Amino acid sequence: MKRTQLRTLIVSGLVLAAMATVTPAHARDKNPGAALGSAKGDRQEKNLTVETKVQTTVEGSPKSAKTGTLSPANTDWDPPACWYEPAYSPKQIEAAVKAIRQIEVLGIGDFVGGIFDSYFKDGHPYKNYNLDKQGEGQFWAAAVDDERKDEPEAQACDKMPFWVPKGTTPKEPLAVSPRILAEYAYGQIPVPDTEIEMAPEGETKVNLPTWVWLDKAKFKKISATATLPGTGLSATTTAEPVSLRLAPGTGDAETYPASGECPIGDDGRIGTPRAKGTPADTEPPCGVRYLRSSGDGSYELGATITWRVTWTSTNGQGDKLPPGEFGAAQDVVVGEIQSINR
Repeated sequence: MKRTQLRTLIVSGLVLAAMATVTPAHARDKNPGAALGSAKGDRQEKNLTVETKVQTTVEGSPKSAKTGTLSPANTDWDPPACWYEPAYSPKQIEAAVKAIRQIEVLGIGDFVGGIFDSYFKDGHPYKNYNLDKQGEGQFWAAAVDDERKDEPEAQACDKMPFWVPKGTTPKEPLAVSPRILAEYAYGQIPVPDTEIEMAPEGETKVNLPTWVWLDKAKFKKISATATLPGTGLSATTTAEPVSLRLAPGTGDAETYPASGECPIGDDGRIGTPRAKGTPADTEPPCGVRYLRSSGDGSYELGATITWRVTWTSTNGQGDKLPPGEFGAAQDVVVGEIQSINR
């Protein structure tokens, strides 16, 4: 058994033991397993969770040292923060319970070990840890997305480990699946920082267009593949940049185009660098024109990239996922055009 799994099981046992002391005795006597499910309100998300075995690889990772993760543009999208995956063999469960029984602190080891024995050994519902089925399946347990462990959604997987025969797909809705892997990979995609380039650089002027563009070498397709070893389950989530949205930081401004959405051109570039010799009042394909000076301060120009996201998997499943966004803001100083009166 991996040390992380054993440690989690032991810690969970200690938490549950503490909670069980306030659980009515008759409830525990009637169904020992019920005490395990009664640990409400005291971080029940620790109830026999395991460190996930899901591995991720990234293709097309940006060379930029500054990266971030996508935020779904659709705020109603709520991918699972936890799931169930293969975790323990019968021998591993037996070894874990024996290790818990060796804890000699206020009798906690025997107490918690007895609760687990009731569940895994004494027929409530499993007998003798399913040792007679060694190699025929595994106990599946809850795993939590480490980036979301403090979210309420991470507590949704509160079931005790359950037996799944080899080659069988459990009916549990949160059992790991290609789609769950794809949604997990969504949060693992490293997207480059959206530090835009502008002309003129430094200080821009009132009523003169400021050209905005992004280096096309930085903004390419990026894929993250999430794989659960030993299961044949794998999903690849791919993000592709589609547009740049500008937010001038003041209502006294106009954007080019008027929508503020600068699409990616056929050459993969967002916007166009202003060529030398271009008249100052030439309208850019992507940019902003400030109508009022920023005075002694500056405007916060927001630049957000929208990414199209899709996924594929080893079993042929695949679909679209909500578009993702990642952006940043830059301070822009806007000065008045100085005129000379003769």
